[in-house]
Amino acid sequence: MTTGSQELLSGWGNTAPSTAFVRTPRSADEVVELLSSAKGPLIARGLGRSYGDAAQCAGGTVISNRSLWHLSAIDPSSGLVTCGAGVSIDELLAVALPAGFFVPVTPGTRQVTVGGAIAADIHGKNHHVEGSFMSHVTSMTIATPVGSVTVSAETDPPLFWATAGGMGLTGIVTEATIRLLPVETGYVSVDTERFENLDSIMEAMYTGDADYRYSVAWVDCMTSGARMGRGVLTRGDHAPLEALNAKQRATPLAAPSGAKLSVPFTAPPGLLNKLSISAFNELWFRKAPAKRDGEIQSVGTFFHPLDGVSHWNRMHGPKGFLQYQFAVPDAHGDVVTRAIEVLSSAKVPSFLAVLKRFGPGDPGPLSFPIEGWTLALDVPLGPPQLPKVLDQLDQMVAEAGGRLYLAKDSRVSAELLRAMYPSLDSLNEVRRLIDPNRVLASDLSRRLELD
Repeated sequence: MTTGSQELLSGWGNTAPSTAFVRTPRSADEVVELLSSAKGPLIARGLGRSYGDAAQCAGGTVISNRSLWHLSAIDPSSGLVTCGAGVSIDELLAVALPAGFFVPVTPGTRQVTVGGAIAADIHGKNHHVEGSFMSHVTSMTIATPVGSVTVSAETDPPLFWATAGGMGLTGIVTEATIRLLPVETGYVSVDTERFENLDSIMEAMYTGDADYRYSVAWVDCMTSGARMGRGVLTRGDHAPLEALNAKQRATPLAAPSGAKLSVPFTAPPGLLNKLSISAFNELWFRKAPAKRDGEIQSVGTFFHPLDGVSHWNRMHGPKGFLQYQFAVPDAHGDVVTRAIEVLSSAKVPSFLAVLKRFGPGDPGPLSFPIEGWTLALDVPLGPPQLPKVLDQLDQMVAEAGGRLYLAKDSRVSAELLRAMYPSLDSLNEVRRLIDPNRVLASDLSRRLELD
């Protein structure tokens, strides 16, 4: 059995660190043994890209999935590939793209394991067309405290969907079979348009996103009045071979390159503040073209721009930051506008604000997407008014029938969680069967009283 060590762990936001005993099992059998012999709480962890405390277990055991690494050959006719839960999206793309395939759903970073993608039921710029990651998982093997089982949406719908976005609370995924997307190239044909206010962006997305596989808008939360929520909308699809220039055609299916820059140390307090973020937003807005169609971008540039800078989370300083992401139904799209008004009037800086459209969500009781709008905000910790502002946003989202994304949450209350996720009882029914002694637990589950 693999040995372990005590480690201080935090999420990507570098908030609320806690110490746990970290084990790295070398096989699925070792995972089952760890679960069956557990004397205290434990939770799985991938590459640590959940922003909050979902992959931490203070005083317990954290099971790293990184040694659960194997990849089958990709079936050229179906696009099916079976991989270990420790394989990252970056590593999967390094094999899939040269073979003419792309991951069906990717978040804003490639540094997420397949196990983590399932636990968070990740979404991307194409949810309005192709749904979440779990919509493309045909089967998976889950180690639970009562044994290991391979399930699909057909063979065991309750366990399959409870695991989708279940934040590791239904077991530790050890392997999954995923249907990949065939592509001709590793490039994207991108249309870009700049908008002077939020209303015009949302109108363009509501009426035009159906014409694109991928769509995302960067929004400026530091502006007010007629320019409130100005932003840049980028939409596109995988580029065909004939759209590439001669240099690009020489290596049309090259995998994305690694980070070219790095933040070597944690930035001093206050580097990201109202003035610096406002200046950055002004530069970013002016840099974008008023309108440009058909620009050819690499998949790394279009999908994962922040992966070009390793340890970029250090820019937020020693206090860290949180990402606040909510979703609301179309009927309450005004919550997006009101949220930005609240942030702007309270002078709470947001370094990065991203707006997307969601299609129908998965049936998982903790799966985040619901049909409508989602806004994600990177917010540095420090402003004294921040807790009150976020509490206000929580209430607005809950009253609109919306919800927060648990893969990014670090502070929502247990009471509001139940209002946001009304199907929690079905999750608990599954957990009673596969984890009767509540071995599976995390800092997040204890904070939200999910135990």
